[in-house]
Amino acid sequence: MNKILIANRGEIACRVIRTARKMGISTVAVYSEPDRDAPHVRLADEAVFIGPAASSESYLRTDKIIEAAKETGAEGIHPGYGFLSENASFAKEVTDAGITFIGPKPYAIEIMGSKLAAKDAVSNYDIPMVPGTDEAVTDIDEAIKTAEQIGFPILVKASAGGGGKGMRIVEEAKDFKNQMERAISEAESAFGDGSVFIEKFVTNPRHIEFQILADEHGNIVHLFERECSVQRRHQKVVEEAPSVLLTEDVREAMGQAAVRVAKACDYTGAGTVEFLVDSDLNFYFLEMNTRLQVEHPVTEIITGLDLVEQQIRIARGEKLAYKQEDLGIKGHALELRVYAESPEDNFMPSTGTLSLYRRPEGDGIRLDDGYDQGMDIPIYYDPMIAKLITYGDNRMEAISRMIEAIGRYDIEGVATTLPFGRFVCEHEAFRSGNFDTGFVKNHYTPEALKEMRQPASEAAALFVLKHFLHEEKTVKPAKQKAESPWFENRR
Repeated sequence: MNKILIANRGEIACRVIRTARKMGISTVAVYSEPDRDAPHVRLADEAVFIGPAASSESYLRTDKIIEAAKETGAEGIHPGYGFLSENASFAKEVTDAGITFIGPKPYAIEIMGSKLAAKDAVSNYDIPMVPGTDEAVTDIDEAIKTAEQIGFPILVKASAGGGGKGMRIVEEAKDFKNQMERAISEAESAFGDGSVFIEKFVTNPRHIEFQILADEHGNIVHLFERECSVQRRHQKVVEEAPSVLLTEDVREAMGQAAVRVAKACDYTGAGTVEFLVDSDLNFYFLEMNTRLQVEHPVTEIITGLDLVEQQIRIARGEKLAYKQEDLGIKGHALELRVYAESPEDNFMPSTGTLSLYRRPEGDGIRLDDGYDQGMDIPIYYDPMIAKLITYGDNRMEAISRMIEAIGRYDIEGVATTLPFGRFVCEHEAFRSGNFDTGFVKNHYTPEALKEMRQPASEAAALFVLKHFLHEEKTVKPAKQKAESPWFENRR
């Protein structure tokens, strides 16, 4: 595979291009009208215009993307995340065109793309699951009876859902019909599929996911966990690896469960198995994301593996170069999704021009972005500007570096989630590890954000002083025979 096309834009397109270049692989970018001068277009060896601003006329046009690959001689297509990354039909079209899809087989994408089909697929693999229905709800009266047997509160979820769409928490039976109708309507609008199911709502859960890699030769490993519990509107904002919650025994059990999920759908490539974990460390299978996750950098930091490189190697038919016992955790990593959103206005999207854009630099700071100063934040796509990642020998060092990095990251022209990231890092609930998916609901208010007046650099210095002697939980040390640049570049 000497040339690949990246069917995406922004930071993830830039991210894939950097790894491909390191591997000696030529790259082709695709772009819409507002992205004509975007960094990913300039970074690639070639670029092909595929349409106007609307994603339905550009980044979601499978015919234009495949034609661009044929015209440029690209032998593989990397979908990134979002857009067509979990579209089984697109994966099949790519394969049928004689081009390698850098991702799982269409079958795995299709099965894991439906929460009901995924639950059925893993049912014989000893995977803990939240009590609930195994089929789509068709009779509301029967569904209410089932909900009462399970016990309120319950969760109504879209089978084809994601990102919190088509999801409703129902506290009492009297609210069930209304909430289910709203979930169905939202699911039909967002996914074209109004199928919903119900399950027990796990109170105060933690959202913890496991990264897996699987080759075409039957080898599957997990790369440990990511903690993704700090969310707004059921979407992640702050992620870290490893989780402060897990014991070694629970980590091992969840990792093996993640591997079994991958086996259940004959998975190949990089994937993520998501779990809910309750206060007693019971864990339940939530779903599988059949693509590279936004938060993949924190796993790269603690394992020393380049996940994009692993995706490409697997797609080329190579065997994994390591076994589970060769892998371990080294240090701690934290990621903040820097969105063009206003935390002071219920995280509403913020559009405008980046009149000032100065990237943070320093020890233990990594930035994955896809914008430059002077660029506009378009209204057509996801509002994420960048991913700010910090790492250290332990969790407290990673957190203190995040506070420092936020203080060094200058963005003007749009509101961003940078102040919210600092709020999280300075909050005692987060620092102590005593938080769950209700962090925003339980701890965050715009008023509290406005009260932050202390300069971030000073706050970071005080934070380091206060927690300097804090001892992190001991985790299994890494056993790689030769550390990759992902370890070497930690400082």
